[in-house]
Amino acid sequence: MYELWQALENARKYRWVELSHSLNNQSPYWAGIPDGSVELSKTVYDWGNEMLHCLIQTFKFPGQFGTHIDFPGHFVPDGLLSEAYGVEQLVFPLCVIDVSEKVKQDVHYAVTVEDIRAYEEKHGQIPDGAFVALRTDWSRRWPDMNALSNFDADGGENCPGWSLEALRYLYEVRSAAANGHETIDTDASVLAAEAGDLACERYVLKMGKLQVELLSNLDQVAPAGAVVVVSYPRIEGATGLPARVWAITP
Repeated sequence: MYELWQALENARKYRWVELSHSLNNQSPYWAGIPDGSVELSKTVYDWGNEMLHCLIQTFKFPGQFGTHIDFPGHFVPDGLLSEAYGVEQLVFPLCVIDVSEKVKQDVHYAVTVEDIRAYEEKHGQIPDGAFVALRTDWSRRWPDMNALSNFDADGGENCPGWSLEALRYLYEVRSAAANGHETIDTDASVLAAEAGDLACERYVLKMGKLQVELLSNLDQVAPAGAVVVVSYPRIEGATGLPARVWAITP
């Protein structure tokens, strides 16, 4: 058998896990995006047409919709956009840092450098070019936008997330290639409020790195040893796009 065919057969012996949410016309999106920005599966060519008996649909959606990838140009003027990335840049070693138990105790929890070092003590050093995902189990709140945002009485968000120090460790010490999370934003909401900005997200994208937001099923993936594939429509000039993401995991 050909080498790559055999490799695929071997890969099928592992578990393949869907890491992206399914989308429909009721799926939530950020309140700053205008109403009417989502119109999925609209029929524009129906069965019974004399020209050709088939069905054709159109799809309208924001770039940051559902599980999605963000490119540097989302937060960085003149930053790289979707067309800058080739398929060879979208397959990564996957490391999953689990802070879900800490989030149960504190919804504002921001992952620390100590959390990452504890992960490395148990699973080994995060490799160069890794995709590092933060497991909080926040994805169980999908598709309720109020639950995802966890609004308080004053309308403020209350969510876990990354800290700037943790991201600096991943990118400046460990040379990671991308990060991902289950929440709608990169930053833990309390840190975003203190900074008056999504400083963590701005840092990631300013570093020229990629991130995927609103991941799911991280509880089904091995903490280390898995591979993650990130795919998206090949649309030019996008600051972000809905993504189909999956892991091949021990």
